Amino acid sequence: MNSLKDIEITGKTVFIRCDFNVPKDEDGNITDDRRIRGALQSIRYCLDRDCKVILASHYERPEPGIYEEKFSLAAVVTRLHTLLKLASDINLAKDVVGLDAKAKAAALKVGEVLVLENLRYEAGETKNDMAFAKELASMVDIYVNDAFGACHRAHASIDAMARLFAPEHKAAGFLLSKEVNFFDKTLSNPIRPFVAVVGGSKVSGKLEALRQLLDKVDKVIIGGGMAFTFLKAKGYEIGNSLVEDDLLDEARTVMIKARKKGVKFYLPVDVIVAPEFSDSVPSKYVTSQEIPEGWMGLDIGPASTRLFRTVLSDAQTIIWNGPMGVYEMDKYAKGSLKMSHNIADSNGTTIVGGGDTADVALRAGDVEEMTFVSTGGGASLNLLEGKTLPGIEALKA
Repeated sequence: MNSLKDIEITGKTVFIRCDFNVPKDEDGNITDDRRIRGALQSIRYCLDRDCKVILASHYERPEPGIYEEKFSLAAVVTRLHTLLKLASDINLAKDVVGLDAKAKAAALKVGEVLVLENLRYEAGETKNDMAFAKELASMVDIYVNDAFGACHRAHASIDAMARLFAPEHKAAGFLLSKEVNFFDKTLSNPIRPFVAVVGGSKVSGKLEALRQLLDKVDKVIIGGGMAFTFLKAKGYEIGNSLVEDDLLDEARTVMIKARKKGVKFYLPVDVIVAPEFSDSVPSKYVTSQEIPEGWMGLDIGPASTRLFRTVLSDAQTIIWNGPMGVYEMDKYAKGSLKMSHNIADSNGTTIVGGGDTADVALRAGDVEEMTFVSTGGGASLNLLEGKTLPGIEALKA
């Protein structure tokens, strides 16, 4: 897979597939621009080589063919202009491959940037439609993928479009290269002890990653809603806590594999419980063996936090994917925030696996203390599972 520095781009029109799927508040203001900042290095590299630059990204899931302002990339363009500090304005096309986009692309001058509207306004994007990919490709000379967070999706701008370019005319952007190299290096040759912290709501979404990690790590810490499937598999009463009954045997298999491999496997020893999924009802701490009937676990408790901190104390490599509880509610965020602090305080290499986990680290004020915060939740999980990513395979083709 070529990196941007490996190909000749001087004076060319360059398409950069970015991941500008950034969170916004209810007023449409961007609340976290790390994904936009992550693309700046590749954009500036192209501009410094007298390129014309066309940027494209999806944003959430609009209905194809129906324009809604809340799904527009207008706010992204405003933030990009602030960050890039260009002398000229950054243009936003009114469409993706329509008359306005084509006209603005044709009129683009050296050193200028054009942003296409939300790729998912076109049905062909999520269908990996080759005809749509050819329309995008017709506007440019060079294809660059810098959207690690979308690389696990075989969409037109990620997969089909990349395959239309010869190897010397396509490359991974700097962010994508950094993400892939970091995970590859860490998983293939970690400094030990190597600890995986896995949380989130469901075992089903993390099962394959857990299986793969057991071949690589020395310790595993399980938190979040998925912990209750493991606790029930051990014979504990879990009340009304989130559980996947169809995966109890799988959970037992994972724990047996850990024991056979000599991997230390840690589950919460206490939890905060409440009678319903709400922050306005009474709650209390109980041990994991004593969750009352009719109550549900919503966060790890203080004893679990102390235990996990001790487990992490000698770690030289930590991969963290998934919060420890329902962190969106302040009442049940303490376990996730303390986990973030404890990982940030580690002297080892710390990797945060995108999505909700990165959001927790941001809320905790720990992002700057982490060695690496991935921009892709699903993509980073796929790498942990040992899967090939369509976006990366298309760059190699």
